[in-house]
Amino acid sequence: MSALSPAKIAVGVVVERRKAQSPWIDFTWQPVTALPGMPDALPWTLLAQDGDSTTFYAGAAEIELYRTETTNYRGNLASGAPMLWVALRPTGVEPPYELFAVTADPAEGEAWTEAGTDLVDVVPMPESVHAAIDAFVAEHHVEQPFHKRERDRADPEALARPDPCRRRENERAGKLHHALVAAQARGGARCRRDEGCSRARPDGGKRTSR
Repeated sequence: MSALSPAKIAVGVVVERRKAQSPWIDFTWQPVTALPGMPDALPWTLLAQDGDSTTFYAGAAEIELYRTETTNYRGNLASGAPMLWVALRPTGVEPPYELFAVTADPAEGEAWTEAGTDLVDVVPMPESVHAAIDAFVAEHHVEQPFHKRERDRADPEALARPDPCRRRENERAGKLHHALVAAQARGGARCRRDEGCSRARPDGGKRTSR
């Protein structure tokens, strides 16, 4: 196996068809079991029928294992109930689905659900598949060192550069200050003129009506 090609584990998938309790559809479909290896049977071979439930062998697929995804595989194995994600794709004819893919990567399985058209569900991982994935992780997993993110340091040159917005605000504040000082000066001058007129007038600055 080359550094880029994945390891592969073959599995067969069993699906169950149940009579639907709905007037809009006739049946519901669900993957129920993964069989280790590649069974010698044609896809959609009838396996069993019990009342409203019928099981079929849907076909075989290969689980692809990539060295870059060992963290996801390890998390799946450590969950206590490792699963495989099975995707069935609608055909528009009979049989209504075909086996699309099987994965042991939880992230990949969840991504399959985003399309909204495929039927995606989980099935228990067979013991032999569990052992094979466990051995793959033990051989290829590499712990990624944790790097603490450092805060961005302030750029002295950027701090020294004038901020255009701040400069405009300072200019505006300066103009307002000068306008305020000028207004106060004009008011003071008027007050001084009024006081001078009051002292010059014998009636103390009071106006009298004629």
